Amino acid sequence: MSLSATALLDGARAATGLDGFGDPGFREGLDVLLRALAEEAELNAIGWMAHQAQLTGYLCERLRIEDWYRRHPEIDDQKIGGPIFVTGLPRTGTTALSHLLAADPDTRSLQMWESNSPTPPPERATYATDPRIAEADARNTAFRDDPDFLRMYDGTATSPTENIDLLGQHFATQHFEGMAHVPGYIRWWLGCDMVPAYRHHERVLKLLQWRCPATRWFLKSPPDLACLDAFVAVYPNARIVWTHRDPATVLASVCKLIWIVRRMQTDHVDLHELGREQLALWSQSVQRALAFRRRVGEACFADVFMKDLVARPIETVAALYDRIALPFTAAAESAMRAWSAEHPQHKHGALPYTLEEFGLRADQVHEAFHDYAQHFDLRLER
Repeated sequence: MSLSATALLDGARAATGLDGFGDPGFREGLDVLLRALAEEAELNAIGWMAHQAQLTGYLCERLRIEDWYRRHPEIDDQKIGGPIFVTGLPRTGTTALSHLLAADPDTRSLQMWESNSPTPPPERATYATDPRIAEADARNTAFRDDPDFLRMYDGTATSPTENIDLLGQHFATQHFEGMAHVPGYIRWWLGCDMVPAYRHHERVLKLLQWRCPATRWFLKSPPDLACLDAFVAVYPNARIVWTHRDPATVLASVCKLIWIVRRMQTDHVDLHELGREQLALWSQSVQRALAFRRRVGEACFADVFMKDLVARPIETVAALYDRIALPFTAAAESAMRAWSAEHPQHKHGALPYTLEEFGLRADQVHEAFHDYAQHFDLRLER
């Protein structure tokens, strides 16, 4: 089985009755991804159907987004300002921190349902009751019914989500690798110019806030750690929050999560290959981020350590607000305390994982992340 770019493009046109995809640069990433899926991914029938649906959906949204801009060019006059952007290695508390920040009534997070389906743009009066919320929860039933996945990630349609869909609509995101083994695509992604993808990302945020204004945006995406230069080129006033945890614990956890997702879509997952690739990918991403930080300085950065977030969530967020010069209001604190009380760590039980099952050793991981651990004086977990 395989997917054809021509068939996907024609299918999106037929489904929407539209023809303008906007910036044609998205085609390079789409073509590279399709080649990797055909030659490397070893997808089963479920995997092919899932990818066909996802990629067609991204193309349909591109068409609809461009149609809204064509009919309402004033959307482009919207200003995003300086978003709060949480990034860092995956499995470092980014999800918990995201929910805490999103609880602030003065902050607008990118919610999963509007990321999946940004058109038609939401309206303030019906934002909390939009029928797309129920539709998104229905689509996620398979994941929420998987007890292993639920132990690793507990999210709903209104949860703050990552940049997966917005960058996915430009076919330039590392997230595709979480669903399938596509090393050829990842090599391309690490070398591509990400600025056009973030321009499309900004285009979608403008559309989303056009009829539903935002006081300030909150965004989150661990893979974007590798692309901070391009992100800041589009969002020069962003405040970047970098989360931290022992990389040895991180790698075991992220490999486990990827295995849980991939096993639904392929009958073959080489665990040791998965471990080697994740070690190489994330150590390179951290080196890129460190180089960027040394180049631009500390002014736009704030750091959150997962051990502090787990032990003292509200105090940690209050200190973060002080660092990024935001008022920590009583309403924000109250909402965050309520969320924290309802969502203790391992709410659905802890899922065991080890480095060894993915062919890795702690000393090997610590050596690959030596500069990172030294720079942040990380206390390695034993």
